[in-house]
Amino acid sequence: MSGEIEIGRSKRARQAYSFEDIALVPSRRTRDVRDVRVGWQLDAYHVDLPVMAAPMDSAMGPRTAIAVGSLGGIGTLDLEGLWTRYADPADAYARIRSAAPEEATRVLQDVYSRRVDHALIAERVAGLRASGAVVAGRLSPNHALEHWRAVVEAGVDLLIIRGSTVSAEHVSGTKEPLNLKRFIYELDVPVVVGGVSTYTAALHLMRTGAAGVLVGQGGGASSSIRQVLGLHMPMATAVADVAAARRDYMDESGGRYVHVIADGGVGNSGDVVKAIACGADAVMLGAALARAAEAPGDGYHWGSEAYHDRLPRGYRTHVGTVGTLEEILNGPSDRADGTLNIMGALRRTLAATGYGDVKELQRAQIVVAPYMPSVTDPTRDMPRRSKTDRL
Repeated sequence: MSGEIEIGRSKRARQAYSFEDIALVPSRRTRDVRDVRVGWQLDAYHVDLPVMAAPMDSAMGPRTAIAVGSLGGIGTLDLEGLWTRYADPADAYARIRSAAPEEATRVLQDVYSRRVDHALIAERVAGLRASGAVVAGRLSPNHALEHWRAVVEAGVDLLIIRGSTVSAEHVSGTKEPLNLKRFIYELDVPVVVGGVSTYTAALHLMRTGAAGVLVGQGGGASSSIRQVLGLHMPMATAVADVAAARRDYMDESGGRYVHVIADGGVGNSGDVVKAIACGADAVMLGAALARAAEAPGDGYHWGSEAYHDRLPRGYRTHVGTVGTLEEILNGPSDRADGTLNIMGALRRTLAATGYGDVKELQRAQIVVAPYMPSVTDPTRDMPRRSKTDRL
């Protein structure tokens, strides 16, 4: 157990760690980088890269979701996002990108006030399915009961139930809450659900029959949940706690394995490596992919938290453009900040630590070594890449 510290006579707090607080240690063995493997298996689907694209409109449209699939990951489309509210969301994207900083939240709220169209859900899923990629779509916990039938009938391969905080024991005195265990049991498709950040909450989600759990509160670089709600759990500790829940659930269930996917705080290749070393099977990338030349946000990034109609808990933020999707995931790279060739960096770490695949990397030795970036950032003066494809 992590040590506790006293923050006052009546309250003690647990020490927790972010990815920036830890580092991996090379082992006694090294390995040829050409001999390592980074693929993983999610339910019936073998995936070449341990990457799921975050279902955020700034990073993922139908074309970019297909592109991520062709590069070896899983592209996830937000089925309550712009692409299922507008037949052509180009004008909506333009409004969001051009909004002044002080007006951005209000513009987001207005743009997302249009209702989700089930016919557009069917159209988007059909387009993804025609590409041959694994079709993954996201619904929010609040609206899953409203839209799930249209999503499943459209033919998704994976259903992602993603929110800032998702539990298996939601209590409501005004409406029937989503019963995750019954919901998942009655579906014919595997379900990945989250976010979750504690051992107990993760264990309860695993007992619902979920194929995977998302660790974190989503949003990442665009989230203000800590400022607005006071909620936060550093990701290194969160992933390690949920990995412990997976281990104990395997014993409890007689060997059923639930995948752990780090979602939030994974901004560069070093964070990907640390997330896996803490126990994750894969990572969900948002801001990292919003920096792609093909991303529909054109260098801007926002999540579903940013346009809540009564209490926004996120921002539209500018993350810039660093390269194409292929360069971000598979290289090559001309930057030394971990934003390009993320999978190449993962392979190098596997080689340097002597492990053959991502599952073995979960055994890597970790040290607590807080990192403070240098004030001088040599990438600050690097030119911005031109955008090749807006939508």
